[in-house]
Amino acid sequence: MIRKLKIRFIILSMVSILVLLAVVVTGMNIINYNSVIAEAQTVLSILSKNKGSFPEFDTEKFDRFPPHISPELPYESRYFSALANADGVVAFVDTNRTASVTPETAAQYAQSVLALGREEGFLGDYRFAVTKENGFTRIIFLDCGRKLDAFRNFLFASISMSVLGLAIAFFVILFFSGKIIRPMAESYEKQKRFITDAGHEIKTPLTIITANADVLEMETGQNECIDDIKNQAARLAKLTNSLIYLAKMEEAESSMHMIEFPVSEVVSEAAAPFKTLAATLEKEVEIHIQPMLSMSGNVQALEQLVSIFMDNALKYSPKHSTVTLSLEKQGKNICLSVFNSTLAQIPQEKLEHLFERFYRADSSRNSATGGHGIGLSIAKAIVLAHGGKIHATTSDEHSLLITAVFPA
Repeated sequence: MIRKLKIRFIILSMVSILVLLAVVVTGMNIINYNSVIAEAQTVLSILSKNKGSFPEFDTEKFDRFPPHISPELPYESRYFSALANADGVVAFVDTNRTASVTPETAAQYAQSVLALGREEGFLGDYRFAVTKENGFTRIIFLDCGRKLDAFRNFLFASISMSVLGLAIAFFVILFFSGKIIRPMAESYEKQKRFITDAGHEIKTPLTIITANADVLEMETGQNECIDDIKNQAARLAKLTNSLIYLAKMEEAESSMHMIEFPVSEVVSEAAAPFKTLAATLEKEVEIHIQPMLSMSGNVQALEQLVSIFMDNALKYSPKHSTVTLSLEKQGKNICLSVFNSTLAQIPQEKLEHLFERFYRADSSRNSATGGHGIGLSIAKAIVLAHGGKIHATTSDEHSLLITAVFPA
């Protein structure tokens, strides 16, 4: 369990850092890319207003340029334009401000933009804008290659640095995770040792109490007080054994003896005796088991799991109801489930607490059922020890379906 907790801590930390880096890197690159587009659109807007060229620069008429535009912009920009008639035929091209594009290529670019039917966008590394001019259509192309290259370099550098930072963070978290988890691990180990040691210490006085009660009964005869002593001693002994068993199950993932066994037969044999018990309680048990199923696990633990499921279902179901146990293969998994109606309402928010120690959905039935609220905790420990998953669902809050899923 401690190893799983350490792995979960590392995964949670890495996912948090990954999400943070992804948000920061994505945000920075979106801002960078939008800046490239905004600057290109500003230049194209000036060119569109002046028929595909910059206005003549005059220091006395500098207001022709927006305040944030450098007067060097006309000399730094590389662009070309084409003029198409109403039929979409390119009638004129201007490539005087670029050396990398021939008039034929410029005409082909213009035809491609007209085929797209868009007012603006990118065609390769060229940002284009389409405007109407005296019955013609002017397509202006601005060379954004250098700025796009700078954007791509920044994108690659930011992703590379993020990956490097993520790798460094992983090793740092891996190194310190043991120290962070250690106090919790020590506390958990002490708790398990306490439960085990206290359980064994309690067994001896309980045995003595039961033996003395038997002697008193032989000497004085049967009476209500002695019966109460014996019943409560037996109940406490059962609780002690359950706690010790639970502590062992929670650390049994690596020590439990696993073998390949016919799970269909084991579940069928473990569930069969509950049909007789159900009849005495004026209830019914239906068993649906897919034959010839096998899995790797511990036979005794699976028998205990079936007993817990059936005992829990019969205790908390009303008279004249039916408890249904099913075992079937679903994909690569084997699913063991038990369905029963419930005496008390089970809200959806209580389902996640059913597998906690000493938790009861209906606390008013503590004495009536004779249980301790620890059975489903043991069931969860058994399932987890087999590498499976367990969950509870309810469709109407007056029924309960508990499902254990095992890898086949």
